[in-house]
Amino acid sequence: MYGLVSAYLISQIGTAMSALAIPWLVLISTGSAAQTGLVGFAEMAPYVLLQATGGPLADRVGLRHICVVGNSTAALAVGAIPALHAMDMLSLGVLVGLVAVAGAVRGLSDAATSPLVPGTARLGGLDLERAAGLYSAANRTGLLIGMPLAGLLIGATSAPTVVLVDAISFAVAAAMIALFVPAEAAPETVPGAPLTVRGYGGQLGEGLRFLGGNRLLLGLVTMIATSNLFDQALTSVLLPVWVRSRLDDPAALGFIGGAMGIGALAGVLLGAWLGSRLPRWTTYSLGYLLGASPPFAALAFANTLAPVVVVMVLAGVAGGMLNPIIGAVLYERIPAAMQTRVLGTIKASAWIGIPFGSLLGGGLTAAIGLRATLLVMAAAMLITTLAPFVFPSWRTIDRAPEAETVEPSMPRKPG
Repeated sequence: MYGLVSAYLISQIGTAMSALAIPWLVLISTGSAAQTGLVGFAEMAPYVLLQATGGPLADRVGLRHICVVGNSTAALAVGAIPALHAMDMLSLGVLVGLVAVAGAVRGLSDAATSPLVPGTARLGGLDLERAAGLYSAANRTGLLIGMPLAGLLIGATSAPTVVLVDAISFAVAAAMIALFVPAEAAPETVPGAPLTVRGYGGQLGEGLRFLGGNRLLLGLVTMIATSNLFDQALTSVLLPVWVRSRLDDPAALGFIGGAMGIGALAGVLLGAWLGSRLPRWTTYSLGYLLGASPPFAALAFANTLAPVVVVMVLAGVAGGMLNPIIGAVLYERIPAAMQTRVLGTIKASAWIGIPFGSLLGGGLTAAIGLRATLLVMAAAMLITTLAPFVFPSWRTIDRAPEAETVEPSMPRKPG
């Protein structure tokens, strides 16, 4: 478990750094919010596609093998960006192609990583809330360390240097998974026919049918997908544009990212520690309400750094407490033999709006301006977070999983 979490942490530190460095590189090179959004779309669209379709392939090839190969390939693709930039050969088209390759192999690798969490938790003797919290905390810690470090390094060196660090982090993560995560951490899967196109589609269909048959999981995915659409617009386009127009200091990106990371990490750790003792519906509903819309409103009305930092910390705490709850609900309600394909389908569905978030943020900012875009998205996020207070199915989040789990349609076994 510690090997998996450590590898994930290292890769997330690098990813958080390049998440600031690549948009900043495009923005200062082109001055275009729309082109910045295009690069974000090029990276996240194949990521989501491979998340949705990679589960059966990961099951067949092996979760550890997919993780190692995916991270290694991402290291090569991301490492090519600073190399080509140094040779003055990095056009916008080449950058789009490289981030697309990196996004695709990262999507496939991440589709294989999440199903290793319950297996490593079992081997380590940890309950699911704590295991899910540790895994999520690695993501938040990566944000906490990576984004402030990126802001400082961009100012002290250059954006391509920061991207190089991301490439190195992928290579280190691949090595750590190969060394420390045992093969027996992978869940046992139901053997099937050779991996033909028809069989592959059938396995993906199992994940979709399982998701569609559980109202709570379907509601979770829908709500998260909507908020992810706007969150991606915020981090990949609106925040860099706000910093450049209001402060013109790349270090401010790091401070804001660090504030988000501190709050989110604190929330995740609180959720992992107290998760099994907190009422899930109340924690989830209030956490979403307080964590989603306020960052957009803060950027819309603030012209200085301090109030934005304060809001980001508080919103991060509220939002961070959601992740252990979501992780535990998923692991409880999805049979181990289906977790690779179902978790991949769920994550891909939840992330389906992310590529379009970059395009939406860039296009809307170019059309109506930064402040108007922030206000529109703040209102949309507020409406989204009211869903648990309106729809009765959300109350079942506190119910014992046996009452909620829908038996999936497994090969050679009726649903």
